[in-house]
Amino acid sequence: MSQESDLNSLKARFRGYFPVVVDVETAGFNANTDALLEICAVTLKMDEQGWLAPDKTLHFNVTPFEGANLEPAALEFTGIRDPYSPLRGAVDEGEALKEIFKLIRKEQKAAECQRTIMVAHNANFDHSFVMAAAERAKLKRNPFHPFATFDTAALSGLALGQTVLAKACKTADIAFDNKEAHSALYDTERTAELFCEIVNRWKRLGGWPLPLRLTRKKRRPNKTPARESTHGYPLQQ
Repeated sequence: MSQESDLNSLKARFRGYFPVVVDVETAGFNANTDALLEICAVTLKMDEQGWLAPDKTLHFNVTPFEGANLEPAALEFTGIRDPYSPLRGAVDEGEALKEIFKLIRKEQKAAECQRTIMVAHNANFDHSFVMAAAERAKLKRNPFHPFATFDTAALSGLALGQTVLAKACKTADIAFDNKEAHSALYDTERTAELFCEIVNRWKRLGGWPLPLRLTRKKRRPNKTPARESTHGYPLQQ
């Protein structure tokens, strides 16, 4: 692999991390007590020129774990009125995560990355629910970093001046239908597009690959003695 193509790889671009976009829909805000109801993951790929794009998608409706809390306001917000309805085709959270982790480990290995990092909008929320569900299911081979994430809310605030997903997408000229929002599948796909656009925009602006560092000329030693304050501390020259 040439030096240029090596720089245009996921492992080089994200310091060995394999970014995977995730969104969850839940029955509340507490990852330890409230049900995980829906999860979607989108893997990413980078072409030989270094442009990032969405790749593979896995999506599951999830049945609440035994004893899970279901907040009525959360169910109203997500539109999942009956989490136990057979029409949802929902699976156990452990089964959903097993399939997602299996895909991630395969793609991570193919990208020659060492660890997966979650990309999500307000990532702490999604990360906490995934980690709590993985612990409940006793899944030991969790590919996600235990605490590090790429938060597209923060990145969008920096790159686009917006932190709300819908507004950030519209600012980035990414179509966003508010009627489709709050579906894990739809929100993950839009978040993936948004993250790719931010990364690619930085590249278009010349921010990546990083320029070669120029060797700094050695400075001549400053022969002027540092002045001292009345307290004996050096004053800035």
